[in-house]
Amino acid sequence: TFSYSDEVVVDVNAPLIFSLEQNYPNPFNPSTKISFTIPQTANVKLSIYNAIGEKIAELMNEAKSAGTYDVEFNASELSSGIYLYRLEAGEFIQTRKMSLMK
Repeated sequence: TFSYSDEVVVDVNAPLIFSLEQNYPNPFNPSTKISFTIPQTANVKLSIYNAIGEKIAELMNEAKSAGTYDVEFNASELSSGIYLYRLEAGEFIQTRKMSLMK
């Protein structure tokens, strides 16, 4: 014999706001994870800059649908220091700071 459990209803909704999370771990060596959410389809550009504002990497530049995303950044070829990561998605732009310690 067997029995079924009660039916479970799950409501999966897209995120309601744009957000750029703090990278984890921070400080990091040599890689870190950058997470962000977008509430609607948008062209997403995720770039890394050094402390004097020079772009050193572009991790993403493509159309993405609404959802939560994680991007791995490997800085094994960079020196220790403060770096900035910037998310541009539609009209949303946000920049955060991260520390690389070797």
